[in-house]
Amino acid sequence: MLFVYNINPQKADKIPAVRHVDGTARIQTVNRQQHLLYYDLLHEFNKLTGVPVLINTSFNTRGEPIVCTPRDAIACFYTSPFDALVINSFLLEKNAAA
Repeated sequence: MLFVYNINPQKADKIPAVRHVDGTARIQTVNRQQHLLYYDLLHEFNKLTGVPVLINTSFNTRGEPIVCTPRDAIACFYTSPFDALVINSFLLEKNAAA
């Protein structure tokens, strides 16, 4: 995340989690040749939502160390407000009724 760019004001409401108070965002870009699976994920997310942006952040909850293993990820997931967790080709979702 080496670059900081101004967010188009007409699009800012679609990505509030990445917008800094000054209207900028630190971005990373990826193309298909660099990382096919990640690029395809972004492409599909854009088709579903109209937003070609995903947040890249550390994976941990307040007061806990950063996730380093699949076991850490699952423990963090079940103690967090996250709805779903993807690890490679596996999808875990919380039961909304629970």
